Amino acid sequence: MGKRWLKSKGWAMLTLAVVLTMTACSSNSGGGGNQGAEPSSATETAAAGGASEAATTLSIMWWGSDVRHEATKKALDIYSQQFSNVKFKPEFMAWDAYWQKLPTLAASKSITDVLQMDAAYIQEYVSRGQLEDLSDIDLSGIVDPNVLKNLQINGKLYGIPLSQNAQGFAYNKTELEQLGIPLPHKDWTYDEFFQWARDARAKLPEGKYPIGDTSSWDGFNYYQTAMGKPPIMSDGGKTFTLDKELFMKFYGIYDDFRKNKIVPPAELAASFLENDPQADPMASGVVLTRGATTGSVSALEQLMPGKLGVVNLQTGPAGGGWAQSTIFLSVSANSKNKEEAKKFVKWFITDQEAGKALGLTRGLPINPEIFKQLEPTLEAKDLLGKEIYDMSVDKALPFYSPAAGFSEWVDTYKKEMDAVSFGQQSIEDAFNKIDKLGKELAAKAEKS
Repeated sequence: MGKRWLKSKGWAMLTLAVVLTMTACSSNSGGGGNQGAEPSSATETAAAGGASEAATTLSIMWWGSDVRHEATKKALDIYSQQFSNVKFKPEFMAWDAYWQKLPTLAASKSITDVLQMDAAYIQEYVSRGQLEDLSDIDLSGIVDPNVLKNLQINGKLYGIPLSQNAQGFAYNKTELEQLGIPLPHKDWTYDEFFQWARDARAKLPEGKYPIGDTSSWDGFNYYQTAMGKPPIMSDGGKTFTLDKELFMKFYGIYDDFRKNKIVPPAELAASFLENDPQADPMASGVVLTRGATTGSVSALEQLMPGKLGVVNLQTGPAGGGWAQSTIFLSVSANSKNKEEAKKFVKWFITDQEAGKALGLTRGLPINPEIFKQLEPTLEAKDLLGKEIYDMSVDKALPFYSPAAGFSEWVDTYKKEMDAVSFGQQSIEDAFNKIDKLGKELAAKAEKS
């Protein structure tokens, strides 16, 4: 993502509109910002030859690279051309700056009319009452019903999904075929995955491994939810569920895998760096599989052109993995232009001219018609991402992000499970520490 702030261009006033000026937060700390932008939430009736039309300025903010910035500004121009009564006050910045600024705007109830939102933060802003319910926007035929269902928070929709994304599994198709190892198949279960790894080990030379190790919380959360249990964190962190029986079983299997060289030794695994030509577990030729998302698989394909195959994440009785957008357009609950903002966010994912201007700047478009329009221009790396999404969507569970206030717990989880991998403590000892801290944080969240 771009690290510098950009200045947006001022927007010409409509010749027949008289716009009421209202003060709005328009400066960016750290030297960037959008100079000369019109204030937000300004509306007035402008008469012309007996007819009247409401002139509206929508404020909008997003994060991203320079390429995304320029593409989005083109889309805003298109909207203003199609709807001459609407103009925009845009703000755009890098990821870190965005999430530093948004809490300040939220505290003063001055969030822009429209804002880009991320799956990692949307629940937090919904719980604060900062985002408008968008459930009345009809997305039939635009977004897969299962995706919409998984995006709901307490039965309501607070973000219009922008892109197709999913958690999948990449494998070295070329090498597996050369070694006579069956390729992973769609909807494989966890039991099938574990047995596949055992069988593959028997056909591999020393120093190569069929799968990688796991020590992050989300790896186990995929397993726990696939088995029909609740996510580890729910209700904004007020409910904490770490199933001990499943935990001991899951990590017991990986403990056995370490002993039998089915996963790399801890010292080697610690040296891996994804998407590094020499240190990536797959690109280096050490491991034959690893997790990959719709958005990230393109980087791996560039390191291993023509060698990759993809499949959805392992499944259980309840399904498996996730397939949904992780980036959205939301509307501020405090916006004075809610109806126009709702109209705009639907247009953003349905207008073909806008879709052409935006391209892949926010990933593969969520709207199948827009994707079809772009498909002839896509590269192999992009099509692999689409394949992950298509394979995952029918079995997908919701995307679960860490609850607010659980960053310490996420770090502790990895630290304790790394200690297990290095043989420094037992699985049960790790469970007790992780479970204790999680319950403490949930109790704290309940009181807040």
